[in-house]
This record gives sequence, C-alpha cells and structure tokens, in this order.
Amino acid sequence: MTHHSLAFRKVWRVGANIDTDALAPGAYMKHGIEVIAAHCLEVHRPDFAAGVTSGDVLVAGPNFGIGSSREQAADALKKLGIAAVIAPSYSGLFFRNAFNLGLLLLTCPDAETLQENEAVQIDCEGTPQVKNAKSQILTCHAVPSFLMDMVNAGGLVNVLKQRMADKALSTTD
Repeated sequence: MTHHSLAFRKVWRVGANIDTDALAPGAYMKHGIEVIAAHCLEVHRPDFAAGVTSGDVLVAGPNFGIGSSREQAADALKKLGIAAVIAPSYSGLFFRNAFNLGLLLLTCPDAETLQENEAVQIDCEGTPQVKNAKSQILTCHAVPSFLMDMVNAGGLVNVLKQRMADKALSTTD
C-alpha cells in the first residue's frame, strides 16, 4: 500500500512521554507479537487494542516511544493496523525502529490539536499534511524519500529483498 494519501481515518489519542513498555509491556515479551499487540497501550487506553481497526491513526504528545529500544513497540502498532502515528516528537530509537518495520511516523508540531475520534486524511505527497473533516490542515516535517520507500515496501527487510532481486536480475542480463 502506497502511503501518498490515506483516506479519512479515525484518531486515537494518547498523551506525552508514551514509553515502549506501554506499547509492548515487558510482562508479555516472552510471547509472540499477537499477544504483545493485544496488550498495547493498555495502561493508558484499556480500550485501544480491542477497539482499533486497520487504518486508524494514533496521535500522541511529545516524546513518543521513549524508553527501551524494543522493536516490538512499533511492531505491535503495525500488527494492530495503525496506519500512522502523528506526534510532535519521537525517541530516536523508536523512530528508526518504526520505519525499519514500515510504520509511518509523522512529526507534526500541532499534532495535539487533533481530537479523539476525529476523522483525518493524511497526504504524504511532498510535505506531509494532515487534514481533518473540518478542512483544517496541519503541516508535518518532511519524511525523507528513503524512509517513505521503507514504509511503502512494508519495512527495511522488504527493501533489501527487492534490492537483492534487482541486483540478481541485473547480473543475469
């Protein structure tokens, strides 16, 4: 799925300083990603994992994804079908893990103006923008093309597989 434009999606809101332990609780780390995802954000939003539907958007306050570097934090959001996370800032490790797994993160200084259950449309053509149903537009920081390529491919592993396949084809010509 290419993320140039995402149709109107439902917003789920969480606050600032959401850590990776809230996204992928330590007590469930010995289980597979399905179990981890079922407990994603339960300390902040007990209704989240059961209520989120594929294509929904998570909107957070600053410092999203702080804490340990567990990549299951981003993977749990992907497993639940989150189309994008929109926040003013992210932990560097979480940011990289998310894109490596193909999860779109948009850095938007005004993210917290988006409301719970609000419908938003995301346009990633050029400078990413988030538009709500009232046609208010929030401008986000540009996402480098190599990171958008990872999102569109479904993660870094898929990008590398494609490169290997392309290289194999070019050497047989």
